[in-house]
Amino acid sequence: MLLVGLPEERFMGDRWGAVWWYGFLTAQMQRAGPTFVKLAQWAASRADLFPTLLCDRLGALHSNGKAHTIRHTRDVIERIFQRPFDEVFEEFDEKPIGTGAIAQVYRATLKQDLIPPSHLEPRRHPKSRTVSLAPSLLAAPPPTAPTATVAVKILHPRVDKIIARDLKIMSIFAHALGLLPGFQWLSLPEEVAVFGKMMREQLDLRIEADNLIEFDRRFQGRKLPVTFPRPLKIWSTKDILVEEYENALPLELFMKNGGGPYNFVLAEIGLDAFLNMLLLDNFVHSDLHPGNIMIKFCKPISTKVVLKNVWASLMDKYAPTYFADAADPVPTIPHEDPDSDTIVTHLRKLKHDPTKWRAELESLQGQGYLPEIVFIDAGLVTTLDSVDRQNFLDLFRAVAEFDGYRAGQLMVERCRTPELAIDTETFALKMQHIVLNVKRKTFSLGQIKISDILTDVLKAVRHHHVKMEADFINTVISILLLEGIGRQLDPGLDLFKSALPILRQVGRQMSTQENMTKLPSGNMGAFLKLWVWMEARELASSALIDADELIKYDWFV
Repeated sequence: MLLVGLPEERFMGDRWGAVWWYGFLTAQMQRAGPTFVKLAQWAASRADLFPTLLCDRLGALHSNGKAHTIRHTRDVIERIFQRPFDEVFEEFDEKPIGTGAIAQVYRATLKQDLIPPSHLEPRRHPKSRTVSLAPSLLAAPPPTAPTATVAVKILHPRVDKIIARDLKIMSIFAHALGLLPGFQWLSLPEEVAVFGKMMREQLDLRIEADNLIEFDRRFQGRKLPVTFPRPLKIWSTKDILVEEYENALPLELFMKNGGGPYNFVLAEIGLDAFLNMLLLDNFVHSDLHPGNIMIKFCKPISTKVVLKNVWASLMDKYAPTYFADAADPVPTIPHEDPDSDTIVTHLRKLKHDPTKWRAELESLQGQGYLPEIVFIDAGLVTTLDSVDRQNFLDLFRAVAEFDGYRAGQLMVERCRTPELAIDTETFALKMQHIVLNVKRKTFSLGQIKISDILTDVLKAVRHHHVKMEADFINTVISILLLEGIGRQLDPGLDLFKSALPILRQVGRQMSTQENMTKLPSGNMGAFLKLWVWMEARELASSALIDADELIKYDWFV
């Protein structure tokens, strides 16, 4: 069927027979079960390997797994906790709040004697590098500690054997397809092995618990309203993950109904968090679709409250406390707002009424509430090795130096199978064309879409059989996805501009020799060149577009 018909522009160069086969394949993958649906979703992200239309079709699949019985859930819980089910939880909602291909999640309330003391320690507030006020002046009680309400994630029965069986089936067909002419460069058996490794990692929930702890540690002290649910390691095993329950709304609701006054803020926070993972930590959440990005609300302490508490402390008349009464209401809700649950519950009732939804968001903004992002389902993490990171930085350095031809040559030299690449000279010229197109838009704020650049690069990679490493492509796909989400919320979102503060931070780290060991591995020269280029671009953009502000605020100095 791939050869039936003539290539047509409306099918992006594909034949009508191929388009029919894409639909047939997608339907069969859906019928074949959750492991194959996962494979389809993963293949949909590999625009460097498969045609765009096929990726679009496969990407529409959703892994709505079949829920396992409550009996299996009870058996697992009693085995892990070593006590009867009724003595483990105060409350347990037997209806799963989510069911996937590998596991399902319940909401429950643990018995108090099962909550380890360490879990009750309050979260630390993000450290402020600009203002240092005594806690007594802020009159803020310790941040809300996690409650006894938890999310319980349990693997499906026999899921490891089912996945092993499905992976054997995939491997057989991958080796068979690899014998056909033109398929060798795809190295499908290797791709099945990569996919299998990814699936097997998700079969051990202890890995997800460790990832959540690592993300939380890395984001401590950063001035970003970003959190991760804290796992209860003592009760988390290979088959079960017990973690802090986050009552929040999925980002997909804000994309569907509109984020109202919060569109710009949500786009910026999400992008900043991702760039921190990518550029500073080299520890990237690899499953950042809108269903795994949750939103809740908080209200920071107002200046009025701070001033009142300063006055009270100076007069030594009142103990630091909330300054709110019926006659003079003052917003004094700390970083983790106890009213957030009420707000989330109310918004959840309005999710089918976009008009009322947006009106409620306007009201919340008027009351001073700010969004806070919660990242969940951190079972998959990408960490680029030195080679992949070098390739990634070279791609960005090519943009900074406008040397696309050299970047194309390097990508061919460093790909997995350089001997199978075809027409490498044309590939390098295509890369040069892509970068020159960027150069023409260099000083137009918001005009450069990194997703457009990377999409063109992936098309060239596919057409010329330049096989890149899976982790490298996963990072590129994450950028495409995050910028796509951000642009939907805020059409003027500029990823390069958002990266500038983080590149400045890298620059500050590089300014002292003792911090060199703390930097992420890779070519720091690429970071420096990109940083210098970004600073120049920002200044030139301001000179061309915001000249009045340059004069008004004396930025020329």
